[in-house]
Amino acid sequence: MTITVFIRYQLDPFKRAMFEQYSKNWLSIIPRCGGDLLGYWMPHEGTNNIAFALISFENLAAYEAYRARLRQDSESMANFSFAEENRFILAEERTFLRKVEL
Repeated sequence: MTITVFIRYQLDPFKRAMFEQYSKNWLSIIPRCGGDLLGYWMPHEGTNNIAFALISFENLAAYEAYRARLRQDSESMANFSFAEENRFILAEERTFLRKVEL
């Protein structure tokens, strides 16, 4: 069963450009580490401090293997450090979804 991780970010609205760079950095890292990146979404109109990401995996075991690879990847760790140092992500929530099939 394929699972999709839905990530909701609460951002510092004055640091959206930093979050966008952070997101762009993941565009090559996530697929290389085993995630099927469906994309990142930035605020455009309305609420200016909420962003989203969707990443799919074959199953939870594949997700756990992906997380382990992220911790071993130098670009991944640099991107995590970039976020921590600049504090543009105020909160992050993960929800694991499955597609409804007939």
